[in-house]
Amino acid sequence: MRGRRFIYLGLCASVGAALWSSSGCSAASRDQQAPGAVGVGGGGGATSATTAEAGAGGGSAGASSGVDFGHGGAPSSEPEQRDDDGDGFTVEDGDCNDDDANVNPGALEVAITEPDDAGVVPEPADEDCDGEIDNLLPTCDRNIAPADFDAMHGARAVDLCAKASPGDRRWGVLSAEYVRGDGSRAEPTPAVGVLDSFGPNVHVQGGDRMLVLSTGRARIAHWPGACNTPDCTNYGPGEAPPGFPQDNPDCPPSSNINDDIGLELVIRTPTNATGYEFAFKFYTFEYPEFICDHFNDQFLALATPAPPGSLNGNLSFDSLGNPVSVNIGFFDVCEGCDRGADELEGTGFGLWDDAGATGWLRTQAPVKGGEELKLRFMIFDTGDERLDSTALVDGFKWVANGGTVAVGTAPVEDPQ
Repeated sequence: MRGRRFIYLGLCASVGAALWSSSGCSAASRDQQAPGAVGVGGGGGATSATTAEAGAGGGSAGASSGVDFGHGGAPSSEPEQRDDDGDGFTVEDGDCNDDDANVNPGALEVAITEPDDAGVVPEPADEDCDGEIDNLLPTCDRNIAPADFDAMHGARAVDLCAKASPGDRRWGVLSAEYVRGDGSRAEPTPAVGVLDSFGPNVHVQGGDRMLVLSTGRARIAHWPGACNTPDCTNYGPGEAPPGFPQDNPDCPPSSNINDDIGLELVIRTPTNATGYEFAFKFYTFEYPEFICDHFNDQFLALATPAPPGSLNGNLSFDSLGNPVSVNIGFFDVCEGCDRGADELEGTGFGLWDDAGATGWLRTQAPVKGGEELKLRFMIFDTGDERLDSTALVDGFKWVANGGTVAVGTAPVEDPQ
């Protein structure tokens, strides 16, 4: 247990870092940020064989002549299945434009309305080869209850609406599970919530709901199941992911975590995706008293495979490498802060004078199109189980059809 004390903000030179400037997406062909909630994954079966092998009737003579023969000894009538654009799909697989690698049944449908560098708006295309142009997925999280603990609904809450199956090649969520820090399945808990707002002044960044993860209660103040104090325990001690909790080198270290909870998603990425982004917002009762202390609750966004520029697979951190905690350089919501305390009102964090939050932040990261991506959003108490923290996650989007993406986190310029 710990008492309350005040630490002046200027004690740690490496805490309160300058904001990270992400590199953005420079157009290479059709650069577009397409909402993950509004993409459609097309069909597409397994890749077919390329040519028929020489059979018993063809013998070695057929092979030596450079001609492929069928089992009857005559030239095979089965046509060669070519993949002219190298996207892994042939015409027989459903590729409706084998001259454009951004078009195939595993691609994301993209509606482009902005002109390119030459001032030209590209012609609309049927990227996912479903026979329709610019048919984007609607939102999918409208009727999810606040206390819902279905992890697939958690994926929808962050605006990942498309679902994929192991036997097909379409993009989408393959699996979803709420987990502890060691990756084991989490039992149902009020540490998870799916909300349409967080108090009267904080709104969703996409769709109709957002995911809320908390070391206390993912509920609005005075709701059923809300904590209504700075301290509520869910699971007790846990085991952190490898490399965490991440310490600030100029501050006391931490090793034990408590009340850890995360949403782990396995996603098959669209074949035309070069990256993705999501928005998040972090609240804690540890601000500002426990800046540069070993009580530094953390929010992580862990990606596997880990992209270049991530820290132990974590995607969200400031320009000094501080993970999302009381030590990050993005805190600007509190009494006396630049943004004031309006975004604490009605959340439970505004009931006491010792709490703070970041504004909405956006993390982006590169991805290889068509690969399986494991993405885990996670939060945990560090040092003890007291003074809870909460993270809001929403607005997942793909970056598709060209452009380069680097790992980075920056404030959302015009949040909803």
